[in-house]
Amino acid sequence: MNETQSVVLTDFEPEQKRFRDEVLAGLAREPRTLPCKYLYDQRGSELFEQICELPEYYPTRTELRLMEARGQEMAETLGPQVVLIEYGSGSSAKTRVLLEALADPVAYVPVDISRDPLVRSARSLDRRHPRLEVLPVWADFTQVFTLPSPRRTPRRRIVYFPGSTIGNFDPPEVVAFLARIAALVGPGGGLIIGVDLLKDSRTLQAAYDDAQGVTADFNKNLLSRLNRELGADFDLEAFEHRAVVNEVLGRVEMHLVSRLRQEVRVCGERFSLAAGESIHTESSYKYSLEGFAERARQAGLEVQRVWTDPQQRFSVQSLTPR
Repeated sequence: MNETQSVVLTDFEPEQKRFRDEVLAGLAREPRTLPCKYLYDQRGSELFEQICELPEYYPTRTELRLMEARGQEMAETLGPQVVLIEYGSGSSAKTRVLLEALADPVAYVPVDISRDPLVRSARSLDRRHPRLEVLPVWADFTQVFTLPSPRRTPRRRIVYFPGSTIGNFDPPEVVAFLARIAALVGPGGGLIIGVDLLKDSRTLQAAYDDAQGVTADFNKNLLSRLNRELGADFDLEAFEHRAVVNEVLGRVEMHLVSRLRQEVRVCGERFSLAAGESIHTESSYKYSLEGFAERARQAGLEVQRVWTDPQQRFSVQSLTPR
C-alpha cells in the first residue's frame, strides 16, 4: 500500500511481463490485435477525457444526463450504507452524481489500470466527501485482485461499471466477467452498469472517428506507449486510425492500419506488416436491451431496472445476482 495524502492506495500494479506477453501474442496473431486496456496509460487517459467532451461522442454526455436526471432513483434502488466499487473509474465524473445521491455510503473503492488519474480523482473525492472512506486500487480489473476492507461493515456490495466499457469484451468474455462480478458482490449485492445500445451506423462512425482527430491520437498513442515501455520502433506516421462499423457483429472496431509495407520491432521480435494490414486495437459492442439481459442471465444476474434516454441511445441498468 502507498500513502497518497489522506488516501491509501492499494497497489496491484499491472505486471510489465503480462503487458509484454499480451502485446507479443496479439501481434503474432492473424489478424493482429492489441489489448484495448493498454490504451489507457496516463496520456491515453487524458486523451480519452478529451474524447468524452467531443460533440460526436454521445455515450458520456448521454449517460451523465441520465445520472443527473435519475441518480436519486438509482440510489434508492441500491439502498443505504453500501460500499461502491467502481471498475475503470478514470476521473469519476459520473460517480460524483451517484455518491451525492446515496444514503450514508460506507466507502468508495475506485479501481483503475492508470495510476495517476486514479490517485487524482480519489484525492478529489476525499476532499469533497470527508466522511466517506475512499480506498483506491491500482489494478487491472480484468484480472484477480483483492479488495481493501472498509472500516465500517456495509449492508451491500455494489459494483459500478459506467461508460460503455462492457462493450470492449467479446460475447463469451462478457458472461465470464459478469459472473465474476456476481461472485464478488455476493447474494444481496448489486451491479450498476452502463450499456451502449444499438443505433445507426452514421452516429457510431462519427463517435469513433471524430472530425478533430482526437480518437486517432488516442489510438496511435498505444504505439507511442509500446515504443516507450517495450523498446518498440513504431513510426506513428506510418499508421492511420480507422473506425469500422461491423453491423454483422454489432460492434464498432478501431484499427491501426499500416500505410506501407514495413517491419517493426517489439522486445527484440520482428513483425512484417503489409501495406493496408491492420492491427485491431478495440471492439465496442452495442446491445439491444433483450440481448444484454440474456448475457446477464447466463452470468447469474437478473436485470432489475433499466434507465434510458428518450432516444434509447444509452442505458444504465441495475442488476442483482439471481
